[in-house]
Amino acid sequence: MAGTLNFAPTPLFWPVSTRRATLNNRVFFLKASANASETPNSTSISAPPNFKAPKPKPFSVRPDKIFDILGASLALLFRLSTSVIVSGYSVTVVPGNEIPSDQYALGFAGYKLKESSKLGPRPEKPIEIYEFESCPFCRKVREIVAVLDLDVLYYPCPRNGPNFRPKVSQMGGKQQFPYMVDPNTGVSMYESDDIIKYLVDKYGDGNVPLLLSLGLLTTLTEGFAMIGRMGKGSIYTPSKLPPKPLEIWAYEASPFCKVVREVLVELELPHILHSCARGSPKRQIIYQKVGHFQVPYLEDPNTGVQMFESADIIDYLRATYAL
Repeated sequence: MAGTLNFAPTPLFWPVSTRRATLNNRVFFLKASANASETPNSTSISAPPNFKAPKPKPFSVRPDKIFDILGASLALLFRLSTSVIVSGYSVTVVPGNEIPSDQYALGFAGYKLKESSKLGPRPEKPIEIYEFESCPFCRKVREIVAVLDLDVLYYPCPRNGPNFRPKVSQMGGKQQFPYMVDPNTGVSMYESDDIIKYLVDKYGDGNVPLLLSLGLLTTLTEGFAMIGRMGKGSIYTPSKLPPKPLEIWAYEASPFCKVVREVLVELELPHILHSCARGSPKRQIIYQKVGHFQVPYLEDPNTGVQMFESADIIDYLRATYAL
């Protein structure tokens, strides 16, 4: 499911100078996507020497990452179940033999959870969002992405990032985050609440979840949710820009996914996030791929690497892309 960097059409009402700058940038990135050996800094991308993907270890934390995971878990206290389950989620407990062994289901004591959801229309192309991990307004949008079970092409915009932060100013006229582009409709916009409303109207049932509709209280709790990881995922680390976006299977509420996303943002690595909160049909896709479900799961089309385990994914990203 490796993708290329897609861009929505340049609106005709933008100033001519802005349209020219934006189109020039797009040509640059499209050329990079067309040739896997060509990157903006002319550096080839390859996995670390003798790299071997680790075996997945469900429900385990590498000792040196215990405090990172604990800090990332604080978000669950302030944001409760937001982004843990998808829209229209329902669950029933059934005998284990009622669900075939080739279908994903959480099992216990001879029983399994039969989960389902009610999702809205699916976008043909991933929504594009420019943002960074430690921004509370960006987190609001990431939560609705999980609720609506959307695939999103994220362009990380850490402080001092040389690639996508300036591009937002060229496209929208100001450097403000998050900034969303929907290549399916040509719509682009700032303002987290407006983005949330647009996404639920277009790809949901039109209703904004309660915990995302409380105004200032929502924003404050989003900020409190980041206390345990304050500043992480906000400052650029010099890196090689990949020709193709990485792909990560994850969801916002998972602390294991959060620590990986922090590094993706700091290294300014574009990535397609396949959101797969509880009730997501995409859990079955991972189950079919590798025989079990676990997140985060990384697929790097630039090197062919596919791997689980958040701590090892972080090590891989830094060894492969950090300068």
